[in-house]
Amino acid sequence: MTMFERGVFETPQAHIGLKRPEAPVMYFAPTVLRQQAERFGRSFSGQVTYAVKANPAPEVIENLVAAGLTGFDVASPEEILQVRAASAKADLHYNNPVRSRAEVMAGKAAQVRSWSVDDGGELFKLGAPSHAAEEIAVRFKLPVKGAHYDFGAKFGATPEAAVELLRAVAAAGYRPALTFHPGTQCDDPQAWGQYIRAASEIAWQAGVAPERLNVGGGFASHRSGIAPNLDLIFKEINLATDQAFSVPPQLVCEPGRAMVAECFSLAACVKAVRPDGTVFLNDGIYGGFAEWRDISPSNRIMCFSPEGALKSGPDQSRTIFGPTCDSLDCLPEPLAVPENIQEGDYLLFAGMGAYSLAIATRFNGYGIRDVVTVKRL
Repeated sequence: MTMFERGVFETPQAHIGLKRPEAPVMYFAPTVLRQQAERFGRSFSGQVTYAVKANPAPEVIENLVAAGLTGFDVASPEEILQVRAASAKADLHYNNPVRSRAEVMAGKAAQVRSWSVDDGGELFKLGAPSHAAEEIAVRFKLPVKGAHYDFGAKFGATPEAAVELLRAVAAAGYRPALTFHPGTQCDDPQAWGQYIRAASEIAWQAGVAPERLNVGGGFASHRSGIAPNLDLIFKEINLATDQAFSVPPQLVCEPGRAMVAECFSLAACVKAVRPDGTVFLNDGIYGGFAEWRDISPSNRIMCFSPEGALKSGPDQSRTIFGPTCDSLDCLPEPLAVPENIQEGDYLLFAGMGAYSLAIATRFNGYGIRDVVTVKRL
């Protein structure tokens, strides 16, 4: 289990120069996280909930509660416990639409505020409402492009099925709502507009006015640093909602990656540089870089000497291997690193807060051991 090292350092390089860590280290900047939470709070005209799956570290959840977030998107009883450890009152939105009966019981006991369903069988499992504010949001999908990959391949009812589900939700006595997810790292505001107009049509055909509309996540924060224009996305969401609904529902969003990506950086130490130019690090695709197999790697990399001094100069494209004995443990693309990189140096990768700690393994006994708090990245 990852541990937060005590003490606060000014920067990652200050910690590197003082500690020269043997294992890979995650550096966490709470101020960056709070600034992003405050940005969503200022700019999004509805309830902002955090998708815990992106990074469930206790310090992340605690800082978001302190920043004023009132809701969290959970996908399992374990994530419910992680949120409740930080807040007894936060709204729980259980938006994983497929749940076992034991998971339903755990959610009911925790007073889940909102559930999502995309199938009649899942609605049946939920039974009758257990409190007056309990909501069910019907999740639907569209063949809309613009995301890195499409969540509709796994979840979401067709618009025709969503009409019947929305009627059934209202008949069961739950507060009716609709929800969708445009897909991870979506940078096209029009994707939200298409979904919102479809939500209006579903509600009209069902004869049910949804109390809330959850516009999902997908507010990408790319590791390359090319993030979408959130202001344009929020503007499109507001405009489409006002135009599509005679009585606009309250809005909800559930950022994950966009909330936490930029508040963590990962430092990996160079174990060896081979004569052919290949570099071996003390972390790889079984650790903090696991998601790189599926989603583009970062080009925001700095190199530091063991003393914490920034190394600059001409870059060279090099193959990067991780530390395990598995030959598959290789970053999917060569990376540009300083020509003079050598054993003992550290590579610092920006934008590593999402889906790194959450899915890292300890294969071969390697992996991230510490998360160190810094004032700035």
